Amino acid sequence: MIGLLTVEFFIYEAQSLKDKRSVVQKAVNRLRQRLNLAVSETGFQDLWQRAEISMVTVSSDKIIAEKELQRALAMITSITELEVTNSKVEWL
Repeated sequence: MIGLLTVEFFIYEAQSLKDKRSVVQKAVNRLRQRLNLAVSETGFQDLWQRAEISMVTVSSDKIIAEKELQRALAMITSITELEVTNSKVEWL
């Protein structure tokens, strides 16, 4: 079972792409280090207050994959510099 989580978020205090990259990298690095996920920034690269990252996990059990993606979403929402505006889970 392959689970794909796509999260869009808004970064209120970003005044430049450099500020945005700092927040996005913080989120991506935290997810990669603490969870068993492949993570990448997948959208809005040219906008300085919006971002989209996608995470993928693979498991033989859908429940385990779903728990991993839920932990990832909880971790992202705990980052105070950003606000999640949309999230979507897909199963492949």
